[in-house]
Amino acid sequence: VQLQASGGGSVQAGGSLRLSCVASGSTYLINAMGWYRQAPGKQRDLVATITTAGPSEGRTKYADPVKGRFIIDRDSAKNTISLQMNSLKSEDAAVYYCAASQHWPTGRGTEGYEYWGQGTLVTVSS
Repeated sequence: VQLQASGGGSVQAGGSLRLSCVASGSTYLINAMGWYRQAPGKQRDLVATITTAGPSEGRTKYADPVKGRFIIDRDSAKNTISLQMNSLKSEDAAVYYCAASQHWPTGRGTEGYEYWGQGTLVTVSS
C-alpha cells in the first residue's frame, strides 16, 4: 500500500485548507485511514480517522482540539480520504501525515497504522 498526501500550504488564522490522500497498491487490505500531525519537537498525534471497510464503515473519530472544525471524509471509488480544515489556528501548524491500517485501530496511537504517507506541511500565520 502506498499513500500520497497533498494539499498542504500556508494559510492565515481563521482560514481553511483541504488535504487529500490517495491510496494505491493493495488497497483491499485497508480497513481504516486517518490523519496524524506532528509539530516540531512534538510527538505525532491523531487528528482524525475514518473506517473505510467493514461493519463500521464510515465511522469517524476526531481529536478534541479539532472537533467541530475539521471534517474527514472518503471517496471509496477513488481510494481517497480528505481532511477539510476550517477555522485554522496557529496550533494547527504541523506536518500532516496520512495513514492506513489493515485493522480497525481503537486507540489514538500511531502503532495501529502500518502504512504512512510522506507528510504535507501546513503553516498557519496569525
